[in-house]
Amino acid sequence: MGLIEFNKLPINTLVGADWRTFKSITAGRTVDAPWKGKYRLTKAVCRLLSTLAPLQDRKYEKLLADKPLEHDPVFILGHWRSGTTFVHNVLSCDKHFGFCTTYQTVFPHLMMVGQPFFKKNMSWLMPDKRPTDNMELAVDLPQEEEFALSNMCPYTYYNFWFFPRYMQEYCDKYMLFDGIAPEELKAWEDTFNKMIRISLWNTGGTQFLSKNPPHTGRVKELVKMFPNAKFIYLMRNPYTVFESTRSFYTNTIQPLKLEEFSEQELVDNILVVYKKLYDRYETDKHLIPEGNLLEVKFEDFEADALGMTEKIYRTLHIPGFDEARTAIEQYVGAKKGYKKNKYKYAEETVQLVEAHWSDAIRQWDYHLD
Repeated sequence: MGLIEFNKLPINTLVGADWRTFKSITAGRTVDAPWKGKYRLTKAVCRLLSTLAPLQDRKYEKLLADKPLEHDPVFILGHWRSGTTFVHNVLSCDKHFGFCTTYQTVFPHLMMVGQPFFKKNMSWLMPDKRPTDNMELAVDLPQEEEFALSNMCPYTYYNFWFFPRYMQEYCDKYMLFDGIAPEELKAWEDTFNKMIRISLWNTGGTQFLSKNPPHTGRVKELVKMFPNAKFIYLMRNPYTVFESTRSFYTNTIQPLKLEEFSEQELVDNILVVYKKLYDRYETDKHLIPEGNLLEVKFEDFEADALGMTEKIYRTLHIPGFDEARTAIEQYVGAKKGYKKNKYKYAEETVQLVEAHWSDAIRQWDYHLD
């Protein structure tokens, strides 16, 4: 257990942003009175740490900027709370994969410079379990890269953690890329490519393994950037996803937000964003070349993680399963006693989900347990 509980963080994750990104994200936004102290402390620490960013930039330009990727990435897609973390952790047992670490999400500019010092202190302070589901949390474990991207450029969906009242605006412009300026999209592409190269350098992998729910709305862009990328799309019982997402967002947004946001606003946004993400994926998935996409029910993966992992490798023609099998088997075996959160579906939940997400329920043939 770390010294600081997640819900009592005196700063938020913008401490790891470069100064230009910090200023751009917060420009024109109003920080509400209860969070002004957190904002000022975050700003001060960010300003101090961002002076080190040019050191990494110079090292990156010298060592990695012109280094070609050996393989296009493997992308794990799916709405939040659809089992993407578990699948990510299983596949990352294969040492040929590289990934964004939890440390990298907070301090993406302190990877090639100063990492041992800052990582040791982060490990000492942070909790060892996620506040929402008791999944393990550690500085070197795989993590979704949107958090890192939000500290590297201002054009990401996860700006909503700090300014949740703008969640739909961030969704449309920076997750679905509707109305994004060409120069903004180019900056996002360049930042993502940079983050991938640093991730591979850091973990020693040869192929980037991505777990990032916002990418579910970016299939068109990802295929353009990486024509031979592989995609794993996860679907999970929408009733469970709703309750789990509400819990996840409620617990995570509290220590990160800088403005007031009601529970009802949160629920309304969850319902709308899920539908937008589902619709965009269904519209664009045909752009993925044949043989490069596998759609999986998380319940099937959970029931036979080893067998489904082998199916993923064989179907998508990813090499290395036989070499990674032992490590994957050991990880899966160690998780057999893991106790998930149990959700009881209130009548209100059933009505909301069926009213807003009926397409997903019908397509994947889900029913109430």
